[in-house]
Amino acid sequence: MDPVRNPYAPGAGQRPPELAGRDRELQQFEVVLERVARGRPERSMVVTGLRGVGKTVLLNTFKSMAMQRLWGTGKIEARPDQSIRRPVAAALHMAIRELAPRHRAPERIEEFLGVLKAFAMRDPAAAKGTSHWSPGIEVPASRGRADSGDLEIDLTELFVDAAGVATDLAVGIALFIDEMQDVPAADVSALCAACHELSQTGGPLIVVGAGLPHLPSVLSASKSYSERLFRYARIDKLDRDAADLALILPAREEDVEFTPDALDALYEAADGYPYFVQAYGKVAWDLAPRSPITLDDVKVSAPEAEEELAVGFFGSRYERATPAERDYMHAMAQIGDEPVATAEVADALGRKPSSLSPARDSLIKKGLIYSAERGLIAFTVPHFGKFLRAQPV
Repeated sequence: MDPVRNPYAPGAGQRPPELAGRDRELQQFEVVLERVARGRPERSMVVTGLRGVGKTVLLNTFKSMAMQRLWGTGKIEARPDQSIRRPVAAALHMAIRELAPRHRAPERIEEFLGVLKAFAMRDPAAAKGTSHWSPGIEVPASRGRADSGDLEIDLTELFVDAAGVATDLAVGIALFIDEMQDVPAADVSALCAACHELSQTGGPLIVVGAGLPHLPSVLSASKSYSERLFRYARIDKLDRDAADLALILPAREEDVEFTPDALDALYEAADGYPYFVQAYGKVAWDLAPRSPITLDDVKVSAPEAEEELAVGFFGSRYERATPAERDYMHAMAQIGDEPVATAEVADALGRKPSSLSPARDSLIKKGLIYSAERGLIAFTVPHFGKFLRAQPV
């Protein structure tokens, strides 16, 4: 079949042609937007899940929904050991730029940009007395607002001022944070404090984060009230009906069908994980000679899809690990696919748990495993254990 017409999109954060199985989360966010628009108190939102379940896609969809309501929006991707001060400043600058043309008081915009510039220039990573960051609009940095050097104080003041600009226009501002589990601990505390202040004052600014399953515990370790500060949405693999829709509807737009047994085989192979659904669907389309796509087509295409996943999805992550870290992951994989106890991993390797802490901590930092709960660890990537069991130790 014509590969140019292939509708499937197995890409990092790339929206699939049919966003199946996420109606509940989209409705939840619609409620958040509507309540904020009406001046009702509302919590910020956090989406969690394994790699490949579509967190970034959902975050980008939320951003589009906010933009359709004429909100100001900005997005960042958190990185380990990097302060969020400048990324947040750049994201809020983008949000204010979206609102500025509709604001009747240019001096209010300039006033906020002065505060924004002052906030960004207090980046402790920058050389003293210098700033390589410019908001794009030449305004002098303000003094005495969001420039104390204490991120918790500065971020709170910045959020309150940004919310004030949005209030002038009767809209909101949404700040989207991907890979939120990588925000440094001190910055997480500041972010929670700023959101807490907004929730008390009713300012129309929300933070929407996405991260790995242990993100709620990262937030609660920072501030005890974070459990009540955010609306949490855990997303997982698709059920059978949603996975079938993700394949059938895009194909039908191109006058292509699947046989029932082909859909059975594709669901068994992909196990409902959105990234895998797109990956297997794409290769099955490319290798099928004609419509309908049959079970034989899936059998022929599955090895190629698995090879692509082994190199791009699994292999690229495996290559980032050191030999000691690989040994640790192999031991996890041999124990099973469910969360495993760190003591079991140590027993399997014939080592003391304390001697394995550096490897475990490094794997967590690299985003390859996460602490499911105290004493338990699991892979952040679905089917990673199966992949490892096929690799030489």
